Amino acid sequence: MATEVKALIYIVEDDRNIREIEGYALRNSGFEVEVFETGEELYRALEKEIPELILLDVMLPNEDGLSILSNVRKDSKTENIPIMMVTAKTTEMDKVKGLDLGADDYITKPFGIMELVSRVKALLRRAGGNGQNVGALSFHDVSLHVEKHSVTVDGESCELTYKEFELLRYLLENQGIVLSRDRIMERVWGFDYEGESRTVDMHIKTLRHKLGAGGDIIKTVRNVGYKIGD
Repeated sequence: MATEVKALIYIVEDDRNIREIEGYALRNSGFEVEVFETGEELYRALEKEIPELILLDVMLPNEDGLSILSNVRKDSKTENIPIMMVTAKTTEMDKVKGLDLGADDYITKPFGIMELVSRVKALLRRAGGNGQNVGALSFHDVSLHVEKHSVTVDGESCELTYKEFELLRYLLENQGIVLSRDRIMERVWGFDYEGESRTVDMHIKTLRHKLGAGGDIIKTVRNVGYKIGD
């Protein structure tokens, strides 16, 4: 049986109690969660991995949530990540400003845990379950269609196994980011298979072979892992 890959959610919230409540609720609902107190911490994390969704508080120290939202939307690597704003403000103007800057949804404090989880799941469904363009991912001549579960190279169909497809999808979702073997194992296989990075290497080798000329898009980063793109 294939192991379901958990959606990764980033929480940016400076209030420790709220941060812990949000994290606990989402982890209990089957999500993988990483939490941050500031925009600076978030930016560093985005350099390493792109999440499926960001839960972003408006009132933060140093840089507020609206400024962070604007910066995330300006970067081509992160511009399509679904973002839900969390705010204590209730005026219509505050909500409109967030949506105008590119927020996908918002939730106002205080909120119920069930409401939060439900809203997060609904936003992920609308976004197609990932932080990229809904339905399709591509790099050069290699294209992957999520909903159709299909891959083409220069327009020609390429048959992949489930794990090969998920491996290529994960690499395409994180273009330009070096992904370690351990991280790939955890996200694609769904568990930490300690000491067996060879599993990843063998799947990369087979994937490159099946992609043919398109296999060159997968770059090996010595002693670290793999990536697609610069």
